[in-house]
Amino acid sequence: MSDFQPWCRNLADRARRGASLLARASSAAKNAWLNALADVLLTQQEMLLAANARDVQAAPHYELSSAQVDRLRLTPDRLAQAAEGLRQVAALPDPVGEVVEGSIRPNGLEVRKVRVPLGVLLFLFESRPNVTLDAAALCVKSGNAVILRGGKEALHSNAALFALIQQTLQTVGLPVEAVQFVDRPEREIVGQLLQMNDRIDLVIPRGGESLIRRVAAEATMPVLKHYKGLCHVYVHQSADLEMARRVVLNAKCQRPGVCNAAECLLVDAALAETFLPEMATVLLSHGVELRGCPVTCRLVPQARAATAEDYHTEYLGLILSVRVVADLDQALEHIGLHGSGHTEAIVTRDLAAARRFTQEVDSAAVFVNASTRFHDGYELGLGAEIGISTDRLHARGPCGLRELTTYKYIVYGEGQIRGE
Repeated sequence: MSDFQPWCRNLADRARRGASLLARASSAAKNAWLNALADVLLTQQEMLLAANARDVQAAPHYELSSAQVDRLRLTPDRLAQAAEGLRQVAALPDPVGEVVEGSIRPNGLEVRKVRVPLGVLLFLFESRPNVTLDAAALCVKSGNAVILRGGKEALHSNAALFALIQQTLQTVGLPVEAVQFVDRPEREIVGQLLQMNDRIDLVIPRGGESLIRRVAAEATMPVLKHYKGLCHVYVHQSADLEMARRVVLNAKCQRPGVCNAAECLLVDAALAETFLPEMATVLLSHGVELRGCPVTCRLVPQARAATAEDYHTEYLGLILSVRVVADLDQALEHIGLHGSGHTEAIVTRDLAAARRFTQEVDSAAVFVNASTRFHDGYELGLGAEIGISTDRLHARGPCGLRELTTYKYIVYGEGQIRGE
């Protein structure tokens, strides 16, 4: 038996008890907790920032990239945004108990399909301590217990946030067991938890591709995931060029270290000579390194020649691959070969082209004349998300409250029995 197995089992058992107790909680109690946690984030801001500063100071020890340090860092603005996010979740309808559909059978049986919590979730994530809050908020509001396991690089930040989560759960009378925290860094703990499908119902990994592939390979319970966000913006020949410049710049530069940032720009050959040099000037002025096809390199001398690997790479930084394509057909072919099924966008004034793009691109989200950065739970009106899934079962795209529920059938009768 592993040295960690009893510890992990105890942790999972506590979460299972928490899920059972949380199933009885009212929407009012869950909302009261969310608002209380939002309040305490602001009143305890100094303590949280001090804990986060310890993690940021240690970042060089973990060889974090600049994008990873950005995801790790908490600021007063980010804490204020997190508090607002908690209040938004509180304002959303509670999905638990919602009747999805219902009918009355000819024999009088009343059949209801009702939303219920999934149970116990294991949430594995890296770098971003604000995700601790999103995960706890969504799981508790949807009636699920959660085991939180953040990266060691954010241990002090996550421990401080967990203390406030526990404090506020107790204050409003919700079970503290509903949110568990792995405060040990050993990798073997994750391996043990991934074997506990008798206690854990779903695992959600959120981080680098290596983490997600490890979880998908080892987990004995279902996994909700996406491997990477290799997102494209395609500028169609009919595009409004000023709109295209705004969309491309935002998709690449607004926050380059996240999964919905653009990693590849496709430009229609019909407007490449007009659009691409100007777009490149804007991107270069924002520090973006361009890696392009031969036509791109001819039109933009500062661009490096792209390799085949570049078009498969999620940079998560200020690097953008660029390709000039003959037409919509070639753009769709490129996305089909290189895309990750996460987010794609087209900029066009041609309604037929937009319709074809949305129909033929097989991704969790497809945008027309808008930045890929909008593929986000808050931006799409979900209040928050625990991650973005590129799977097809059981959820796809941003996973909010409803995506953290399943359903069961509840049937009311008056003594009916089944005959032959």
